Amino acid sequence: MSDHSTYEALRQLADSWGLLGMVIAFLVLVAWPFRPSARDRNRDAANIILKDESDGD
Repeated sequence: MSDHSTYEALRQLADSWGLLGMVIAFLVLVAWPFRPSARDRNRDAANIILKDESDGD
């Protein structure tokens, strides 16, 4: 196998499976904050600016 054909094979692999991998990673990262177990942490992060320093929390 020559260098040129190795390059072409790796490029084709990256074009097909690399794109699929990036799409899956994107979808996972977008969906991650919406999982049910993250609800309390998201609520705390949304309300942190509204907390008063004298609340004791």
